[in-house]
Amino acid sequence: MRWMVTGALGMLGTDLVKRLTADGHEVTAVDLAELDITDPKAVGRITDIDVLVNCAAFTAVDAAEEREGFAFTLNAVGPQLLARAASACGARMVQISTDYVFAGNGTQPYAEDEVIAPLSAYGRTKAAGEWAVRAEADNHLIVRTAWLYGAGGACFPKTMARLAAERDELQVVADQVGQPTWTVDLVDLIVRLVEANAPSGTYHGTSSGQVSWHGFTQEIVRTLGKDPEMVLPTDSTAFVRPAPRPAYSVLSHAALGEIGITPIGDWAERWRVAAPEVLA
Repeated sequence: MRWMVTGALGMLGTDLVKRLTADGHEVTAVDLAELDITDPKAVGRITDIDVLVNCAAFTAVDAAEEREGFAFTLNAVGPQLLARAASACGARMVQISTDYVFAGNGTQPYAEDEVIAPLSAYGRTKAAGEWAVRAEADNHLIVRTAWLYGAGGACFPKTMARLAAERDELQVVADQVGQPTWTVDLVDLIVRLVEANAPSGTYHGTSSGQVSWHGFTQEIVRTLGKDPEMVLPTDSTAFVRPAPRPAYSVLSHAALGEIGITPIGDWAERWRVAAPEVLA
């Protein structure tokens, strides 16, 4: 199968290219230097592929509040052009999206067809990207993820591990709940969806279960052989940021179950497997 991966040098793109190459697929891996996804002429030259996975995005959540127009160009216009190109050459379009398309004030896992209500510029631009892909490519998969971490880039576990080595205690918010998700597991889900020829639609690519940032940090610290009690709970008022963070970022996996695709396993179990590689 012939795959194209945009944003190939990012944390997710790196692991996706690695997996596809190991599986023996023909992979065209491009980042900004090779392809400006916002350039219609450049994107229009895409041909001879079976699957296009867009891992490119403007993910600086706080910066997007001041640069929403630029974020929109990368997160909505870019996916629109890519989806149009994929459709023109008969390829399946896979768009990576986010929990930020929801308001984050729920009390039960967000269903795939839940009404979206983004609170931040980042969430608005990613929601627009979803709509653009749906409009331009009938043959599409939109895969929402959240709390993503991996070996190939900066991420929450690496930051917490560094701080735990420097300090005697850490204060971490306990009033934001979500599903820490390893890039390797998300890659595996993407591959399984494509290989199963999953029906076009929206799916949630997050780990099962749920935990607060405080609870996740306790597990990270425990992995390092330190006392998890060094991690003290606080709330979001202690860390006011330009962009609002969803308080509840738990996503349902019902759509996967309906097509017989097994969701990613429990976040704590998957963290124990991922930790040696992520924190190496």
